Amino acid sequence: MAELTQLESKLGEVIGLAQAAQDATSKVAGLPEATDNLKQLLENMSQEAAETEKRGEQIAGSRDGKKTALEEKARETKTEATEMMKTYLGDDADALDGLEFLIMAEAGELGHVEIAGVMAEKAGEAEVREFLEWARPIQQRHVEQTRSAALELASEQDPTETE
Repeated sequence: MAELTQLESKLGEVIGLAQAAQDATSKVAGLPEATDNLKQLLENMSQEAAETEKRGEQIAGSRDGKKTALEEKARETKTEATEMMKTYLGDDADALDGLEFLIMAEAGELGHVEIAGVMAEKAGEAEVREFLEWARPIQQRHVEQTRSAALELASEQDPTETE
């Protein structure tokens, strides 16, 4: 298998995190206390993650002889993210737990997009840089949306209620 540059490795991670985000948003939408508004937000986020995955895979496919290695890196990252989700969201998880996890996950995705963007700029990789510039405001919005949804849901909780 071809060796990946640091930038290509980060690109694979961005793709894998977009894949994992689709699973995570679906999981959280199915948790107890997920409102219709939250489910719609999560569906929109999932669709944007699917578009991010698609665009990232198009770039991966254009990397001479590295498509398979990039796909493997994406799979590895998705697996790691999925394991973290399973650990964090146990059998008794509710929508607020799910949003707490998504806050971390979306912040991680944003960080990967920004880091890869810096690398792409330094490497003069215009195609990768343009993709990441497209993805960055989406990820920033996802971070803010999950945070806002979590705070709204938290405000509806009775803080004195026992678990």
